[in-house]
Amino acid sequence: MANTPYPQSYYAASANPVPPRPALQGEVETDVCIIGAGYTGLSSALFLLENGFKVSIVEAAKVGFGASGRNGGQIVNSYSRDIDVIERTVGPKQAQLLGQMAFEGGRIIRERVAKYNIQCDLKDGGVFAAITPKQMGHLESQKRLWERFGHNQLELMDQKRIREVVACDSYIGGMLDMSGGHIHPLNLALGEAAAVESLGGIIYEQTPAIRIERGANPVVHTPQGKVRAKFIIVAGNAYLGNLVPELAAKSMPCGTQVITTEPLSDDLARTLLPQDYCVEDCNYLLDYYRLTSDKRLIFGGGVVYGARDPANIEAIIRPKMLKAFPQLQNVKIDYAWTGNFLLTLSRLPQVGRIGDNIYYSQGCSGHGVTYTHLAGKVLAEALRGQAERFDAFAGLPHYPFPGGQMLRVPFSAIGAWYYSLRDRLGF
Repeated sequence: MANTPYPQSYYAASANPVPPRPALQGEVETDVCIIGAGYTGLSSALFLLENGFKVSIVEAAKVGFGASGRNGGQIVNSYSRDIDVIERTVGPKQAQLLGQMAFEGGRIIRERVAKYNIQCDLKDGGVFAAITPKQMGHLESQKRLWERFGHNQLELMDQKRIREVVACDSYIGGMLDMSGGHIHPLNLALGEAAAVESLGGIIYEQTPAIRIERGANPVVHTPQGKVRAKFIIVAGNAYLGNLVPELAAKSMPCGTQVITTEPLSDDLARTLLPQDYCVEDCNYLLDYYRLTSDKRLIFGGGVVYGARDPANIEAIIRPKMLKAFPQLQNVKIDYAWTGNFLLTLSRLPQVGRIGDNIYYSQGCSGHGVTYTHLAGKVLAEALRGQAERFDAFAGLPHYPFPGGQMLRVPFSAIGAWYYSLRDRLGF
């Protein structure tokens, strides 16, 4: 049977020790079978286990193998499209409920880290950096919007103030969110998996779901076994493939690239990011970066539509890093990798139920670290019969890509080119 290891990333190289988790052999029964041991699956499992459910997770590779263990490690609030867009899309009543949840994911992460003593280098503070006056105006509006929904840990920064937190000459201002922050994302997933197992949950690694047998008592089939369950949660996101065709038709895997420098001197690291905040700029195709616990700079950006792996990741991302920090010209890159996230046409997550007993959440659209933790709680509530918050997400429109799967990549790339051009021209 194939054994799929972690990609050669900084996160995999610095991961905390984990126990062996064998593949599923034979047949098991459970209350809930979760497909995917990333943040959505792990968060769902924890909330369900804490409420007395019996839970089994099947994972095609290893815990956190996908986006959960490869992302930039930034805790960013709200959704990929903000609450004002949601309000225009679905109206004020539904938007009010979704707005109240927009800042919950970060709190869930911190609660998990504290409750289960997860060692994942959690740091507070995230910066949104504006390059143009239009972007600065957007941040001013965003601050008012978020404060309308009770989120008050925000500070607008002028050019002088942002220079105090990031040594980049490109920014004219920004916004600091002290409820944002950053983590070692793979170690967060591994810590959550350990918490799942401490509560009696079972995780089968190297166990891809190859078929779902639908019906009153659904069955998840794997290469060497099957899981009979009362409920199924589909949490594969960009790594789900075509297991559930009706979900694949309304989403598109996309790749993003990340590099990690060699360890920097304490003085250089402190010069770049004196308060150790994470940063993302406000461009449509944004760049993001932060320091690791051992003083490396992690820098990510770019999107490859259709999730192809670029031949030379460093060649794509290093120029972006040097544009922000030319002082790193002679610094060596130790790690470079790509990872996939799942894009939806609306850039809003897709949540729903297939039949009576198959639940799903997918399509974080690059905004998944906080949302997935919230999604786990919302899915668990729905399985317990408390569906108001689930229904608020399920009511968001799920659009198919124009032209279907054949044309979704070129159409999305053209759209991204257009918005990237607007960024460069300052519109």
